[in-house]
Amino acid sequence: MKAIFIGNAGSGKSTLSREVQLRQQVAVLSLDEVAFQNGAVRRPIEESIAEVKRFIEKNKSWIIEGCYSDIITGVLDYCEELVFLNPGVDKCIAHCRARPWEPEKFSSQEEQNQNLEKLIEWVREYETRSDEYGLARHRALYESFKGRKFELTEPSQYKNWINTII
Repeated sequence: MKAIFIGNAGSGKSTLSREVQLRQQVAVLSLDEVAFQNGAVRRPIEESIAEVKRFIEKNKSWIIEGCYSDIITGVLDYCEELVFLNPGVDKCIAHCRARPWEPEKFSSQEEQNQNLEKLIEWVREYETRSDEYGLARHRALYESFKGRKFELTEPSQYKNWINTII
């Protein structure tokens, strides 16, 4: 497997990645890990893409997941399968509210909770944003991809998709 999962925050990219990992040996890279340096400072795009390419070279089977269209554009040619998780803004918000503590991103549950409303506001803008994180850019990536691709619009479809690859 050489797959990229794209979608809004809260769409289920990380959860789907973990589900796949439970069923088969696959390395997973969250683009959050390569997009930033020193907290909230965005790395130069070339550095992020180079880091993703190193990950690809090190792993025979992989999933890259994130909402960073500019990084994904730089590595899309390595991908065999593109999965666009697009369950709608309301479901993404519900997922964000139900999200367990992410210790790789926040030092405590309290810190994560303090950022929740800002995240929800950002998720709400998905359909109208014109930046690399918005629906328009994700849709353009999806439409331009010539390989095997799936757009999943309901979380119930996620398990069905997993069953097609196992």
